[in-house]
Amino acid sequence: MKVLAIDLGERRTGFAISDPAGRLALSLPTRLDVTPVDAAQVAEEHGAELILVGLPLNMDGTEGPAALRSRAFIDELRLLATVPVEPWDERLSTAEADARMRQQGLDRRDRHRRSDAAAAIVILESYLRRSS
Repeated sequence: MKVLAIDLGERRTGFAISDPAGRLALSLPTRLDVTPVDAAQVAEEHGAELILVGLPLNMDGTEGPAALRSRAFIDELRLLATVPVEPWDERLSTAEADARMRQQGLDRRDRHRRSDAAAAIVILESYLRRSS
């Protein structure tokens, strides 16, 4: 099953898609100012059968303003998408993505530019690990 993961940012949004077997997470181009309509189109273009939207919970599990923004995005996306849309706990996904990029030797500017797509990969990989 192909799964699309979305990491919503303030301006940039990262996307990652799995292979049909659900073993690999591949990054897609980061987009600016993404709407639920845009996200539904990306899912359709790539044949996603499930959409995961990162839910940025606080470390204690509570929801702050960013999580509420994600929930509103999810609610609207559910009305537009032809496949299920689910929230996915993304706590520490950005930190893990940054650590991976540091290990690859990327400088600060490159890490900043790629952080949303890298976080989407981390979200998707965590889902794929739990689903296997």
